[in-house]
Amino acid sequence: MSGFLKNYVNGAFVESKAKEKLDIINPATLEVLGQTPLGTREDVDEAVKAAKEAFKTWSKVPVVDRVQPLFKLKILLDENVDEIATLIVKEHGKTFKEAKGDILRGIQMVEVATGMPTIMQGENLDNIARDIDCHVTRRPLGVFGGITPFNFPSMVPFWFWPFAIASGNTYVLKPSERVPLTQMKIFELIQQIGLPKGVLNMVHGGKDVVNGLLDHEDIKGINFVGSTPVAKYVYQKGSHNGKRVQALGGAKNYIVMLPDAPIEQSVAAMVDSCLGCAGERCLAGSVLVGVGEAYDRLKEQVLKEVGQVVVGDGLDVKTTLGPVISAEAKSRIEKDIEAALSEGAELLVDGRNPKTKEKGYFLAPTVLDKVKPGTTMAQKEIFGPVIGLMQVGTLDEAIEILNSSNYANTTSIFTSNGGAARKFVAEVAPSMVGVNLGVPAPMAFFSFGGSKDSFFGDVKVHGKSSVEFFTEKHTTMTRWYVEGMNDAVSPVWKSE
Repeated sequence: MSGFLKNYVNGAFVESKAKEKLDIINPATLEVLGQTPLGTREDVDEAVKAAKEAFKTWSKVPVVDRVQPLFKLKILLDENVDEIATLIVKEHGKTFKEAKGDILRGIQMVEVATGMPTIMQGENLDNIARDIDCHVTRRPLGVFGGITPFNFPSMVPFWFWPFAIASGNTYVLKPSERVPLTQMKIFELIQQIGLPKGVLNMVHGGKDVVNGLLDHEDIKGINFVGSTPVAKYVYQKGSHNGKRVQALGGAKNYIVMLPDAPIEQSVAAMVDSCLGCAGERCLAGSVLVGVGEAYDRLKEQVLKEVGQVVVGDGLDVKTTLGPVISAEAKSRIEKDIEAALSEGAELLVDGRNPKTKEKGYFLAPTVLDKVKPGTTMAQKEIFGPVIGLMQVGTLDEAIEILNSSNYANTTSIFTSNGGAARKFVAEVAPSMVGVNLGVPAPMAFFSFGGSKDSFFGDVKVHGKSSVEFFTEKHTTMTRWYVEGMNDAVSPVWKSE
């Protein structure tokens, strides 16, 4: 797949109105894989028009029929997992194993969305007052727009649109302009599943497309995943324009280890959290906190784990750490490392100049010791393969430090003490918490999303929460008068 990519509008691949384009670069080899059109508001208008027209009929299709195309898509995705994973590796850089996880988690979303006949069931109660019954149903709202990030080219779009269309809405997706090839392949499969024209659309682009979605009067709601500054912008602008908005932002995730934690299993999971997908994920561990005597053992084992990491092209089976997404990202991470060192952190492992046979945007693991609260490494989302180590005296101190962060996406504790774990879960601010888990990512049938500057909106994503976002409750109260009821009986059955 190469060349100037097409949008997908009204059931067909169509040319963008864009005059500008962005090269799609393999971050491991620097090969140019194609060009993303930097679309226009006219492109957005075309897609929204198709989605709005499709909503008139799609919203009236019975829910059991709306989910049938998703069953077909699940089968096609299963049959094409390896091909999609390979595309993810080429345009993003993550390892093949990580890429398969990306698409498999997306398939899980599709599976859960097929349960929409159950998920969106309403409520009823007869005789809420004398001879009055109450029925609550859920109705779709119209056209929704999705703006998704580069770090999970397959999974994140599936967080949204399957639930949106299964609940009776229509959708316009803007994938990341850096990694559009994965969605191009997925939409080739979508074209085969029998969705009516206009139900699901895709528009490539950058800021103009984002603003086009946020400003469009026919867009009822926006799904967004990306950095916190952009998440704030999307939430504020979208809300100002009267739209529902889910905006998932950045993170600064602390992982706490107590002295009673099994050292090898715990640290292996902690390091995997920090380095998985080159640290480019919102659930990545960033600062590892050793409580009391756990600290020295933690540091020693981190260095052992890091020493086993193999940096390289994600298509090489030996590789355990791929490149970061771009030259700009690499430069930013290196500057953050320098800032941490200037603030007193100690460099235990320097990954800024790794030895690789490829010429891509590679960083090996970097380990920074003696990280202090309030510093760059303690506060900023690095979004790269950088591990910070911090020592505290008590669990209370660890909780206080992580709760002081502006972010509150996820956190984890490693311990064998049930009481300590229970205290931790009860007192920490992040909305997603792990106990002896490095990456506490909920399954698709549970809600996903952080708090503070990690999430802007009222309703989380996935499962039942998605239905809350994509539908509106309608309440009907009914009274039937009993007078003359017998007169309605057929004369055939009337007594003489």
